[in-house]
Amino acid sequence: MTGYVYLWEFIVAREHVRDFERAYGRDGEWVQLFRRAPGYLRTELIRDHANSVRFVTIDYWESKAAYDAFRSQFAKEFTALDAKCAAWTTSEKEIGRFITVE
Repeated sequence: MTGYVYLWEFIVAREHVRDFERAYGRDGEWVQLFRRAPGYLRTELIRDHANSVRFVTIDYWESKAAYDAFRSQFAKEFTALDAKCAAWTTSEKEIGRFITVE
């Protein structure tokens, strides 16, 4: 069985860095939402050493099917949280979607 991982890059407005870190961090609102779904494994939030407003999130799921089921089941909650957090960023882009290699 292979896992499913996706990465996003965010550029955050300086005045919202703490808000962003709280929402996307280890026990933040995103993780709390993800934990409601079977198949969620973990999220990593990393910050660029050279650019303090650039972040990458790495979300780990047991499978793409588990992630797709989450998106379907929690679509309303996902959309609302995404809209709230989008106000804190100046740029957001998907880096890619990957499968884990055993």
